[in-house]
Amino acid sequence: TMNELDISWISMIPSLVTIFLAFTTRQVLWSLFAGVMAGGVVLAIQTGDISNINIVRVFLIPTLGSETYAVILLIYLWCLGGILGLWQKTGSAAYFAEKIGKSIAKGPRSSLLVTWALGMVFHQGGTISTILTGTTVKPIADKYRVSHEELAYVVDSTASPVATIVPFNAWPLYVGGLIIGTVPIISNATDAYSIYLGSLLYNFYAILAVITTLLFALGKLPWIGRNMRAAITRARTTGELDAPGADPLLFVDAEDTVAEDYIPSLFAFLIPIGLLLSITIVPFVMWRMGFIAEKYSNWINEAFVVATLSAIIVAKVRGMSMQHIIEGYVHGCKEMTLGAIIIGLATTIGFVTRELHTADYIIQLSSGNIPHFLIPGMLMLICMVIAFSTGTSLGTYAVVFPIAIPLAYSINMDPTYIQICFGAVLGGAVFGDQCSPISDTTIFSSMFTGCDLMDHVRTQLPLALSVASIAAILSMLCAYFI
Repeated sequence: TMNELDISWISMIPSLVTIFLAFTTRQVLWSLFAGVMAGGVVLAIQTGDISNINIVRVFLIPTLGSETYAVILLIYLWCLGGILGLWQKTGSAAYFAEKIGKSIAKGPRSSLLVTWALGMVFHQGGTISTILTGTTVKPIADKYRVSHEELAYVVDSTASPVATIVPFNAWPLYVGGLIIGTVPIISNATDAYSIYLGSLLYNFYAILAVITTLLFALGKLPWIGRNMRAAITRARTTGELDAPGADPLLFVDAEDTVAEDYIPSLFAFLIPIGLLLSITIVPFVMWRMGFIAEKYSNWINEAFVVATLSAIIVAKVRGMSMQHIIEGYVHGCKEMTLGAIIIGLATTIGFVTRELHTADYIIQLSSGNIPHFLIPGMLMLICMVIAFSTGTSLGTYAVVFPIAIPLAYSINMDPTYIQICFGAVLGGAVFGDQCSPISDTTIFSSMFTGCDLMDHVRTQLPLALSVASIAAILSMLCAYFI
């Protein structure tokens, strides 16, 4: 056991190294790895045992060999990646979106409404959401003189924000793995999942981002910023979908990968997503209604496996060859590989900070110095800055969550207060991820809507900042009245 002398400022070094390198190099992967390496050095200094510098034995194998990471690989890489790859190969997701688009979109407003609705449906992966939604809606929106800035904003603002408030995807598993064991009331995966679900009400940024985007699509938002207003006026009056001098990112047609001689159908899309949602939601609702015990309420893992198998079976029954099915499945997994590596290193950094007692040091430093109701706003601001600078919410969670949860617990042990702080971290990181010009969702939202990247950032940022300001105030008000 560490004594108090060992818990010093040096326990902060891995987190500081990760944040500093992410800020300066913008390379999240190497920044996280450098943080893990720094953790080995710090642990060797703290314990006086030079063998602790072996990060493979001390940190990587215990983390990457854990049940938590195995579940993330199964769900995020093998299942989610596989389903999305099969949807792309069968063309079923694009076919579904096209059918919806043609039947509902009759003008600029309804085109944006369809974009918002598809963003809600394709929420399973933030990046994939932007690709599927953008690709499908762009031809329809272009026809009705919707500016590329408007389209990119709606696509971007319904990707990651929706993924964090609709908990039937890989996010709760990942975030849960970062906080297990950080405080006494989160001792296992079930506790972590309960905290995540309880925090959804307090993830004000994501909730307000989704509502604001809906109002924007309907033309009911009272203030949208000067740049966005100019973009809308330009597109509607002149038909110019991009600003003068804009340099749109390359637009790639996602349908290029659809298998030849295969006729897309709604079944190939609706059956997997229907099974995924029903197997996840029904047991959860039955538990909340008191019909089953809590231990039987979480079927996310099983839901993803069943949905993946159903996608394979439907494609085969409808005449696709096994070769094409495997190609689609493997292609989808490849798309998720970098994310899986980043999640692995991010989970390891969370483990490093626990081993070094980083949270204990921060608690010693800040306990009693900051009014309790300011903590959610402070955590949200920190996450906004880190995620905007690094372009990733996943990496931000890895650095902030293992510190934020013990800090919140040390100030107020009330689970509701912890959930408010949890929601503030979730929302702050999503803001940064959504608005950063180096974030994959920002880049893909621009690319697949044919928008200039910086035009998208300039028109989206005022809207997102106003939403984030309101969200921070709501978080602090909730904490104040606890």
